[in-house]
Amino acid sequence: MGRRRKARELALQLLYRLDLLPEGDPLTAAIEAFWAEHPVGQEVRAFAEQLVRGTKANQAKIDECLAQFADRWELSRMAVVDRNILRAGIYELLWCSEIPPKVAINEALEIAKKFSTGESTRFINGVLDRVRKELVPP
Repeated sequence: MGRRRKARELALQLLYRLDLLPEGDPLTAAIEAFWAEHPVGQEVRAFAEQLVRGTKANQAKIDECLAQFADRWELSRMAVVDRNILRAGIYELLWCSEIPPKVAINEALEIAKKFSTGESTRFINGVLDRVRKELVPP
């Protein structure tokens, strides 16, 4: 497994954990505790943290996108794993211009195959593809 895939998987796990924390818990302490349990190389950690911190910093805008493009799905009704795969995928699509949109979507789908269900993979693909078509500049 490549370093970026590993970083994305760890970012998902950390976003999942953060999503379950009570509002107002300090982000930095949770991140440090996570890395104490998951020691990895600096490159993997740096990319994973970029994804996590970027996703959390832009979460309000990302969640607005999810509400707009996930037809008939409220955020609170989405599986926590799926919601966080989508959040990270939307972050990559809209804020990581160095990552080609097709790569961001494909990586999200591969992670969904590993951590979620087949139905979730179709749902995630549909939402991310709509975001790409409507919000990512060509």
